[in-house]
Amino acid sequence: MSDGAGVRLNRYLAQCGVASRRGADALIEAGRVTVDGMPGTAGMKVPEGAEVRVDGEPVRPSGTLLVYAYYKPRGVVCTERDPHADRTIYTELRDHPAFVSGERLLYIGRLDRESEGLLLLTNDGALKRKLELAESGKDKEYLVETDRTVPEETLSRFRKGMHLDDLGIDTRPCLAERVSDREIRIILTEGKNRQIRRMCEAEGLRVTRLLRVRILSVTLAELHPGEIRALSDAEIKELDI
Repeated sequence: MSDGAGVRLNRYLAQCGVASRRGADALIEAGRVTVDGMPGTAGMKVPEGAEVRVDGEPVRPSGTLLVYAYYKPRGVVCTERDPHADRTIYTELRDHPAFVSGERLLYIGRLDRESEGLLLLTNDGALKRKLELAESGKDKEYLVETDRTVPEETLSRFRKGMHLDDLGIDTRPCLAERVSDREIRIILTEGKNRQIRRMCEAEGLRVTRLLRVRILSVTLAELHPGEIRALSDAEIKELDI
């Protein structure tokens, strides 16, 4: 591969913002870089379309659309700056290669401090705005545990849409189905502030766990709390962008 067409690996890593060429050489020598699953070597060239990873994380030149799936743990706040927040998504991810390289990643939508699950991150502000538009009707799926059995009539009201007095709004109809006595599955096409918690509170239910498991076609899959992965090109296309 080192004799093929393409950019030298150290230059490619520099273009990605991972390190200077000298720093990239050190990463390659330390065995922290792979190209299409094979260890990178000094002087090798990166063919067009090759997948380059540093410490197992894919890296791409600046200007490339990046989208990540992140399992936000409970207790972590979706914010860039909050003097009262001990843990934010940015402090949790500061050692991730994309952040180390200086790439500015934006979170799409949000989950409140006590909620957990799938959060999308991107370096594309236009994509963030598009997916956050309430009018876009983008499916978001949640598993919700409550402090007591959820009555069938409550599920019926969720499905039809309901009025939230504290916000002065009517929610859209949604899918709501029982998983067990105290767990339900809800699929929303909007995202009002703390909407599911407010819907449950209006029915006298207290949410004990709220987990987002899917946004459009992107799922948590095998991610565990705190883990992050880059979306494939196919997954990004499925976001309908």
